[in-house]
Amino acid sequence: MSRRSLKTGVAAGVLLAAVATAGAAAADMSSRSPTPAPSPTETPSGTWNCPGMGEMRPITGESDYLSQMVPHHEEAVTAARQLERSDRPEMQRLGRSIVETQSAEIEKMKGWLAQWYPSSPTPTPASTMMRDLSGLSGEELDKAFLQDMLPHHMVAIMMSQQLLMSGQAQHSEVADFARSVRDGQHDEAMQMRQWLVQWYGPGSMPCVPNMRGMPGMPGMPSPTGSEPSPTGS
Repeated sequence: MSRRSLKTGVAAGVLLAAVATAGAAAADMSSRSPTPAPSPTETPSGTWNCPGMGEMRPITGESDYLSQMVPHHEEAVTAARQLERSDRPEMQRLGRSIVETQSAEIEKMKGWLAQWYPSSPTPTPASTMMRDLSGLSGEELDKAFLQDMLPHHMVAIMMSQQLLMSGQAQHSEVADFARSVRDGQHDEAMQMRQWLVQWYGPGSMPCVPNMRGMPGMPGMPSPTGSEPSPTGS
């Protein structure tokens, strides 16, 4: 495993633990946060979800990863466009960065699906994680965006880590892409967590979905050795 991969895997675990700790701490702060952040619950299918969010499930292969990530990115882009109305320059910059980066990634993933998996079903969202932000403004907009996008990013990080550590990547291009998504969205998630605590207090931290059977994530043994190499060309 590369030093960057190990560092990011550990850091992602630390971030998930920090978010969970903040949610638990909120329960002891009833005067400041009457409704504490909910915790993930296990579903009969063995996946994990958060109240009000769609169910998260492990990926089953490279084509499934791409098919899930396309609508996941599209949802993020739609939400990020709303930050044009934010009163905070840093939130406006975050929104523009997400729109630019993930729009380009969407086109790249769609191209790979068409080239390598032409018979795969058209990518469609299996669930919705981001609320409609079009009616919000000011502090309400910023807070809602951060509370929704933080777990949204964590799901993308976990999906990418699973693809890499399970050896399901068939092409080196997709493996490199998954590392970029994992590392880039981890950095953004850390920034969003900092802003949430700084601007709205620890009681504002959201529930973060977890996924079983995912090496390198909380509750699972740390991965050893190197990431499996892509099996295709």
